[in-house]
Amino acid sequence: MWNWILFVFIYIIVSFYAFQAVRTLTRSPYVLYAYILVLLVVLGNFLYHFAFPGETRGFRGARGYAASFLLMVILFQLVTVIFLFGEDMVRMLTALAGKWSGKSAEISLPSRRRFVSLLGMGLAAIPFSGLLYGMVKGKYDFRVLKYVLEFDDLPDAFDGYRITQLSDIHSGSFDDHEKVSYAVDLINQQESDLLLFTGDMVNDKADELLPWMETFSRLGAPDGMYSVLGNHDYGDYARWGSEADKEANLDKLKELQRQMGFELLLNEHRYLEKDGQRIALIGVENWGAGGFKKAGDLDKAIQGMTPDTFKILMSHDPSHWEQQVINHPYHYHLTLSGHTHGMQFGVEIPGVVKWSPIKWRYKYWAGIYREMGQYINVNRGLGFLGYPGRVGMWPEITVIELKKSAKTA
Repeated sequence: MWNWILFVFIYIIVSFYAFQAVRTLTRSPYVLYAYILVLLVVLGNFLYHFAFPGETRGFRGARGYAASFLLMVILFQLVTVIFLFGEDMVRMLTALAGKWSGKSAEISLPSRRRFVSLLGMGLAAIPFSGLLYGMVKGKYDFRVLKYVLEFDDLPDAFDGYRITQLSDIHSGSFDDHEKVSYAVDLINQQESDLLLFTGDMVNDKADELLPWMETFSRLGAPDGMYSVLGNHDYGDYARWGSEADKEANLDKLKELQRQMGFELLLNEHRYLEKDGQRIALIGVENWGAGGFKKAGDLDKAIQGMTPDTFKILMSHDPSHWEQQVINHPYHYHLTLSGHTHGMQFGVEIPGVVKWSPIKWRYKYWAGIYREMGQYINVNRGLGFLGYPGRVGMWPEITVIELKKSAKTA
């Protein structure tokens, strides 16, 4: 309780300080009262969801919006406070200089300058508006990213073979059927041979998928649709009455995926055949570093497979590729992962810059990487979690075309 009291106290102090900029810009009581009302509503909404939590955990649904609005307000005020504090230092030094020079008998602070308050609040509006845009538009700003990857030992029959990868749908976070339906149409328009989903179909519970079953059931690909489990699919982050309830939830999620047309690979593999040649599709359960579930068993998944088989591996967490796949005795030509979401926030200009704070947590966090002749694509995810938006790291549909290297074709 004392932690919450301290938090509220600090919030009020910072809000009062930042409020001075508003007072400098306007004396309208309507604007001032409206500003105060917004601050109180945002704080009250956050406390309602987090200081007195119900059954929901983490940053799901309304809790995600409550935390995001509070973050936006705090960032806005902190940027404003930086400018006000800098101006106050100058005002204090000016007043002291006047006192010491004898020009003033008392220490008299100069008035705040309207320009400084305007500049501070103007710059503060940039992260505020960016986060707001991400919540309103960015979370459904679907992007199709296309890659062509060459391999020396790709079977000739698979030269030009196209794969669409989806990841991190997090269906429990979606709130716009029209936008999600558009994404499904966009996926189907890619006309890939194969559709692969690399985990996190839901946030916590299988029932989150029910409102979207009809929409996602429209997905399809000539050579089938395959999926693996992500860390959120196991229900580890929800409250359950018993372990049996948790297991029943996972069984239900597996069945729902089957009904939508996905074949779930649980530490196993399938062969894709074309013109008498074949490649292996391997799917492992979640394996993640840093405390995440380690149910993935790569050795079990490849039992009976010869080392020289061309392999595509589906593994939700890219830390699995880094820590176990790259140096595995077998060669995994292409690994498909997700999990990071690109943190749903970053700056990316193709060929110029790719940056997100998530890079400090994951070495391989978005896009294509190559190590020891092996590729991984880390999909930025189709959905969102926690912060109900995306800024810079847009929801992704990946299309990968396999090509025979020119020197061996």
